[in-house]
Amino acid sequence: MNEGTGPDAASLLQLIWLASPALPVGGFSYSEGLEAAVEWAGVSTEATASDWVADQLQLTLARGDLAIVAQAIEAWRANDLTRIRGLNGWVLQTRESAEFRLQAEQMGRSFVEWLRLHHADAADAFSGLPATYPVAFAFAAARTQAPAHDGCLAFAFGWAENMVSAAVKAVPLGQSAGQRILARLARDIPAAVSRAAALADGERQAFSPMLAVLSARHETQYSRLFRS
Repeated sequence: MNEGTGPDAASLLQLIWLASPALPVGGFSYSEGLEAAVEWAGVSTEATASDWVADQLQLTLARGDLAIVAQAIEAWRANDLTRIRGLNGWVLQTRESAEFRLQAEQMGRSFVEWLRLHHADAADAFSGLPATYPVAFAFAAARTQAPAHDGCLAFAFGWAENMVSAAVKAVPLGQSAGQRILARLARDIPAAVSRAAALADGERQAFSPMLAVLSARHETQYSRLFRS
């Protein structure tokens, strides 16, 4: 096989595509509490923004959505729809503010619409299932030949790019500062993915009370750029 061709190259390109902020699912329109943190939690510099986003990677994403993506990829590959519905329900039930739940639903719905253009079986797979974003993403990742671990890396990096973009706009920061924050997240993501993939159902968590407070305050923030 020639270098750079074949199933591995195709899967890599598909994961890069899935992680792209240009994917039409609306991720760029959410700050996941960061905009409110700029207003009320002292996020005003590159250092504080970097720490805040890095903490969110470890305390929220790695303990919840990343674990869901890892488990859902395997469930989709096994065609275990009962398991898929359980994982999807967990995401919906654990969103701690109205806008966080709306984000999971809107991005999931938009992702499913995109999937239907590229996967003939997507319509049947999501029939009667109001899919959340992590579960919809896992469906697409499961259709590649990439390991579930690599699918989670793509999910986490796509999240990181959206968060850095939000920080650049909301703090605001320069592009170089944004790239330094992204470099830090890229170093932290592999270990976060490994921890997430090792979590059992009872070990997943969705308890970030101060983030929930910031999100709730953001819903009535006087002036804002983002939907969450």
